[in-house]
Amino acid sequence: MKKQEIIERFISYITIDTESDPNSDTTPSSEKQWDLARKLHQELIDMGMSDVTIDENAYIMATLPSNVEHETPTIGFISHFDSTPDFTGKDVKPQIIEKYDGGDIPLKGSDLVLSPEYFDDLKQYKGQTIITTDGTTLLAADDKAGITEIMTAMKHMLDNPEIKHGAIKVGFTPDEEIGRGAHKFDVEKFGADWAYTMDGSQIGELEYENFNAAGAVVTFYGKIVHPGYAKGKMINSMYVAQEFIDSLPRMETPEHTEEYQGFFHLHNMKGAVEKSELQYIIRDHNKKHFEARKEVMQNLVNTLNEQYDREAVSIEIKDQYFNMREKVEPVMHIVDVAEQAMKDLGITPLIKPIRGGTDGSQLSYMGLPCPNIFAGGHNFHGPYEYVPVESMIKATEVIVRIAELVAEKK
Repeated sequence: MKKQEIIERFISYITIDTESDPNSDTTPSSEKQWDLARKLHQELIDMGMSDVTIDENAYIMATLPSNVEHETPTIGFISHFDSTPDFTGKDVKPQIIEKYDGGDIPLKGSDLVLSPEYFDDLKQYKGQTIITTDGTTLLAADDKAGITEIMTAMKHMLDNPEIKHGAIKVGFTPDEEIGRGAHKFDVEKFGADWAYTMDGSQIGELEYENFNAAGAVVTFYGKIVHPGYAKGKMINSMYVAQEFIDSLPRMETPEHTEEYQGFFHLHNMKGAVEKSELQYIIRDHNKKHFEARKEVMQNLVNTLNEQYDREAVSIEIKDQYFNMREKVEPVMHIVDVAEQAMKDLGITPLIKPIRGGTDGSQLSYMGLPCPNIFAGGHNFHGPYEYVPVESMIKATEVIVRIAELVAEKK
């Protein structure tokens, strides 16, 4: 794979702002996502892909036809082109550090420093080419690194027909970062037997387990009166909210958990005396534990209402996605193929659970088993995000090698 081609392609994508909007009910949730969607659609046509389509919701699909005579499974590769609303992706100014020396990297648009003393994953990329932010935006390697890798792999196979492969489907989606990436994905139209999302982090990651996920909105109701005459009359909803927060297990939060440990995460709050609201996400790999966490929150609401002898609190819990392990384990050969591809390329597979979710988790429940493969980036959703170019090259090679392995099986 040509290093400069990957760098130029990646930068052409990340400099287009595609931040999704959780407060919008359109698809895509932000009009600016169309800018990159239309660019990708045209690039797929220009490179010679077949059946290139973009629908009214900006979902892009294309086909690389088989170049072998025998029948093979049809496989797919999927990435999302939106970036997270957690941090701005407008006017991304990437820094390219050649032959990284292993030390601190000043993010020159700010006073921030990307340091291996804090982000120790950096140490494994000494001597490589690293692309960072300038400290004022995120990088959007999540998931424009994945798009770069899929596009580059398709072009490489088109340009080198001696590489044997079966039919390959490509899919690019909007709004993954706000949990809607798969909502309007047409699995039947896509037509793959299975697929891979290129949406992981460090080199070697291969994931087929993710959190079960739900969101909860907890609302607290108070009573406002003049504070000078409030005795026995005022009810401050913020104090009731504080009771709720303090009653949940303090150590079962993201900053205190890892690996298979689940959590309650308070990610937004707003309050006044009359009414307050807490927004939580609930996560657990184990389905029974996941259901128990939701029950804990509901029981706490019931207890507070009994304590105040009125409806002091209400809760709305909505499931978001489920652990794809249940859908992938019956077809574990699709994980085995990806693992073998990595080994063939000298990459040590890191098979571990995702402490989050991808489009693949929802697609797996829609009938398209879809493990997740590394895309190479680190420190997503903030100004310390970076990606080693060599990791993107390897991810591109993994795509090609998977295609070869699937075509070899008669």
